[in-house]
This record gives sequence, C-alpha cells and structure tokens, in this order.
Amino acid sequence: MFGTKKNAETRKALRFFSERRILTHFVDFQERAPALGELRRFAERFGVPSLVDRSSRRFVDLGLQRSMHSDEWWLRKLTEEPGLVRQPLVRFGARVSIGLDEEAWRAWLA
Repeated sequence: MFGTKKNAETRKALRFFSERRILTHFVDFQERAPALGELRRFAERFGVPSLVDRSSRRFVDLGLQRSMHSDEWWLRKLTEEPGLVRQPLVRFGARVSIGLDEEAWRAWLA
C-alpha cells in the first residue's frame, strides 16, 4: 500500500486491512517518493489521469488546474510531487486499486 499517513483515505485503508488481520507493507510517500515503475503499473490499469488528485491542495498550489501535459510528463511530476498522487494506491499481487475501494478489496480477500 502506498500513500501518506496524513491522508484520511489511506488511514481508512490501513484500518480496513488491519481489522481483517491482513498484514500490509506500507510505503509512506513523505519518506520515499513513488517509483516511476510502480506508478506505471497503476497507470496501465486505470490511466494516468486517475492517478492525479485534482482536489489536492498541492495541485492547486502548483497552479495545474488548466495544464495540458502528456502522460509521461504527469508520471514524472507525480514522482517529484507525491502530494499530487491520489491515495491510497493498493497492490495485491497483480491486482491494483486507486483510492478508497473497499468493495474491490473485499472481492480480493474472498
């Protein structure tokens, strides 16, 4: 699981798995920025735009509301600015999810 502990949805995801006694490996973006390869894995499934948290304070602070950039530019920007990444990013084997998606997680565990 990837995210920041300050993010409410990341905390909910951590709680979801801990309540079910599922051991998770958590990578905090404040300690270690997301790897480009890891972001690509999520982008292949959901597309690069779904990785960008357009409602985040950092997105507004950087003035990216009207920016038009390529997917590669966004991926590089997300590795440089983890505050722009929609959280949490959850990987379970070959399955991935972006954001709070308890329905998908329940299906994975079934």
